[in-house]
Formats: sequence, structure tokens, C-alpha cells
Amino acid sequence: MSTNIPNLTEINEIAADDKNFVLQIVQPGLAGLMDGSVSTLAPIFATAFATHNSRTVFLIGLATAVGAGISMAFSEGLSDDGSLTGRGNPVFRGIVTGLMTFIGGFLHTLPFLISNVHRALTLAYVVVGIELIVIAFIRHRYFKTSFALSCMQVIVGGGLVFAAGVLIGQS
Repeated sequence: MSTNIPNLTEINEIAADDKNFVLQIVQPGLAGLMDGSVSTLAPIFATAFATHNSRTVFLIGLATAVGAGISMAFSEGLSDDGSLTGRGNPVFRGIVTGLMTFIGGFLHTLPFLISNVHRALTLAYVVVGIELIVIAFIRHRYFKTSFALSCMQVIVGGGLVFAAGVLIGQS
């Protein structure tokens, strides 16, 4: 009769695999998603309020998301070779960070494919809200941060950058 109870070695391997997944995929992906979702708000919304032209906003948003993704990929990939921290292959981490940065910046750019800038802005607000909730959930799930506290932190950070974009765009 065999039991399916894992032994101590198997438990340690599972814990190590979980830690590596968080260090090598979740953390760089979350950093990228946060950077892309938040840092691109100011240029996108400043452009929307300054030009009232969806095509221009879309192009600025696309350029911002691509530029931020490339920048974050190099930043993460060159910041740590992984040997001291155990964070894994720097090229892989850079790709994860850059891709998630692009996604975070591009998702709230997509609504500006709608030609009516006011409708696009309304949809973009919803997309940003969803992005921030997803970030809060990931922080809660993998880093054991209180969901309410995490929501508050990402909303305050995102709100400050959004406000800067609106103020700059209206000046």
C-alpha cells in the first residue's frame, strides 16, 4: 500500500520551485506590469487632454509602451546577473519585464483606436482600473500583501501619475 504523502525532500523542492517562480517570473513580470500600467498614464492622458485626437493619443501610447518595454527589458536584464540573488537568467527576466511593461502600457492605449476621444477616454479609465486591480491581486496572491492595502497603494500611485498627465495636458 503506497501513500501519496510527500517526504521532506519533495516538500523542499516544491518550496524552492515556488520561490524560483516568484523570483524569476512573477516579480519581474509584476515590476513590468506596474511600470507599464502607471508610467505610461501621464503621456497618454496628457496627449488626450491636449489634443483631443484619438489617433495621436494612440500613436503616443504605442510609442510610450514600446519605449518603456525596451527600457525596462534592458534595465532588468542588466541590473543583476542572478548569481548573487538567485533571480535566474537575466535575459529571460529582461524579456519578461519588457513584455509585461509593454502590455501594461498598451492595454489602456487600445481604447484610443475608437475615433471619439471621449468614448475612448471612458473605456481607458475602465481598463486602467482593471489593470490596477490585477496588480493588487498579484501582489496579494504572491507577496501576501493585504488586498485592500495593495489596492490603495496602486490606486494612489496610479492616481498621482494620472493627475500629472491631466494637469500637463490641460496647461
